[in-house]
Amino acid sequence: MSLNLDKQTISTIVASLGIGITLGWIIRGRWRGSIRSKAGITPDVKTENVSESGEFKMVLVVRTDLKMGKGKIAAQCSHASVSCAEQLFRTRSEWLYEWKSCGQPKVVVKTDDEQSLLLLANKAKSLGLTSSVIRDAGRTQIAPGSKTVLGVGPGPASLVDQVTGHLKLC
Repeated sequence: MSLNLDKQTISTIVASLGIGITLGWIIRGRWRGSIRSKAGITPDVKTENVSESGEFKMVLVVRTDLKMGKGKIAAQCSHASVSCAEQLFRTRSEWLYEWKSCGQPKVVVKTDDEQSLLLLANKAKSLGLTSSVIRDAGRTQIAPGSKTVLGVGPGPASLVDQVTGHLKLC
């Protein structure tokens, strides 16, 4: 099957495609930009002078006195990671993007009891870091409402280390 198109028809098709592509590009750019700004997403924002090394990280502090199993620790750490990331998305999205660009590093450390966990949470807040204390629902190994894990960050590694740098790896 052969198409016999005259020059005027070809010109009209090419012009229509050009206009359609241009309009699509403009509309897509405006729509994407407005959605991102409404959501507080600013991936091009660079954080200046927040960390000498330029590294960002999250630290998860696990209570050892609860004697949680490995799977329970993993689940509680996951809760803390998600909670911290969600908070940071709402409050300081540029740090979230910096952390993501660093590969989303996470370190798991341990502490002895609830009191030390809460002291660390207070120190993190006083330094302007995101933190999240996870309370267990009590369906398996732990009593309901037990504070199991503290998430600190994501934030500049130098700042996070002021809170958790002295703790041993879990």
